[in-house]
Amino acid sequence: MSDALTGVWETLASQAPFFSELLWEHLQISATAILIALVVGGVVGILISEFQRAARPTLGVINFLYTIPSISMLGFLIPFSGVGDATAVIALTVYALLPMAKSMHTGLANVDPAILEAARGMGGTRMQVLARIKLPLAAPVVMSGVRSMVTMTIALAGIASFIGAGGLGVAIYRGITTNNAAMTMAGSLLIALLALVADFLLGLVERGVVRHRRRTRGGLVAAVASCVVALAFAGYGLLAPATGKDTIRIATKPMTEQYILGDMLKLLIEQDTGLKVEMTQGVGGGTSNIEPAMEKGDYDLYPEYTGTGWNLVLGNDGTYSEGQFDTLRQEYADRLNMRWVGMYGFNDTYGIAVRSDVAERYGLRSYSDLAAVSGRLTFGAEYDFFERKDGYQALCDAYGLGFATTMDLDIGLKYQALSEGRIDAAVVFTTDGQLVSPGVTVLEDNRHFFPSYRCGTVVRQEALDAHPELVAVLERLDGAITDEDMARMNHEVESDGKDPETVAEEFLRGRGLLSSGGGQP
Repeated sequence: MSDALTGVWETLASQAPFFSELLWEHLQISATAILIALVVGGVVGILISEFQRAARPTLGVINFLYTIPSISMLGFLIPFSGVGDATAVIALTVYALLPMAKSMHTGLANVDPAILEAARGMGGTRMQVLARIKLPLAAPVVMSGVRSMVTMTIALAGIASFIGAGGLGVAIYRGITTNNAAMTMAGSLLIALLALVADFLLGLVERGVVRHRRRTRGGLVAAVASCVVALAFAGYGLLAPATGKDTIRIATKPMTEQYILGDMLKLLIEQDTGLKVEMTQGVGGGTSNIEPAMEKGDYDLYPEYTGTGWNLVLGNDGTYSEGQFDTLRQEYADRLNMRWVGMYGFNDTYGIAVRSDVAERYGLRSYSDLAAVSGRLTFGAEYDFFERKDGYQALCDAYGLGFATTMDLDIGLKYQALSEGRIDAAVVFTTDGQLVSPGVTVLEDNRHFFPSYRCGTVVRQEALDAHPELVAVLERLDGAITDEDMARMNHEVESDGKDPETVAEEFLRGRGLLSSGGGQP
């Protein structure tokens, strides 16, 4: 336990700027959702308390939205609001509405009717009774709801990273993907600490309201107003335009090598062009979410694989081969107004790995060998592999595979699941750093099922038109990385605990592509 805490502390200390930026992003996203929920939820709560007939259906709708799983909510919103902060804020606001509206309604509905009758008898109007009697008396209940809503929103904001938004969830997801437990724990502890601090501060406010509500009505109003102003200030940075015309927006998939490649692109672009780079790392869903965001202009470029582009993006049937690259490139230009610029050199295709003890027990050397015993085994893969046209079902059809059970896993958890015996076989990538670890045997694709997946940079043509200097920068990586290079760099991150940016920088310097003083080396 002490070693784990030491690792977390060292990670926080060595990457303080990284975590500080994520903490600020987390506050912005949470504060914006909280501010909107305070206003909207508060107004809804007041309205349904004043018009009781609307209370049941309104709360029923909010309750229904509240029961939708967060991942499903994000998936539903992405086609409308895209990936990034806006979708995260909308989802968090939806979940925050219920405790806010319900606490406001409950607090107002439970005010003693006798007090209200006396106020009306003294000539108080409906608005005067609401503002001077009902709201102050309901304040303790409302504050309790606000406290619950704020802490819940801060904790739930960790899901924002799944759709390319910022926040401390980035550290959690990145840690899982790169097999860095210390980073995962650091992100989790910071979220927990932030939620606890917010809960503590709001608890003090709540107790103050309960003890002094009669004498501090004006102070309560001032405190609430100050909170709203503070939340608005925190959210301003999120709602205001974050990028200018001289900013290049890079997205990466949730894979170790994509983190490394993204950092390489960032380092080279900032060195050679002077442009500012905004990085969104580990977008959940990979191509499925990044490519539509590229079409909308949310991102300017990202590392992609030829086989994925051919089948998943363009929707072509059949196995891709590099002889079709010119066709692939032309279809991207014609249909998507995007270009492939700079092919890195390595081919990160799929493979099937089994536990070494399973391979030895059944004498497995190839996929055909695996087919004969697959009915006794459990197969694991990332979520989208089971949905791809060239994925699980096509693989089973090609080799006659029929696994006893399957398990959906995050990319970063497959090797852990193999080592723990939770699965017997898994789809892997041929440049995975953990393939060099003992206990895993990669089988031969003896019928050559998996297509080529050469990696290159896909760029929006609008970005190239605005910044033609990008072409020369991206072409500097053309053919620069071999399969062995990529596997070694992945291993340095996943097994040696190095930061992806450090690995990227060391590689570029070793190839003479990055200078210590900036500019062309």
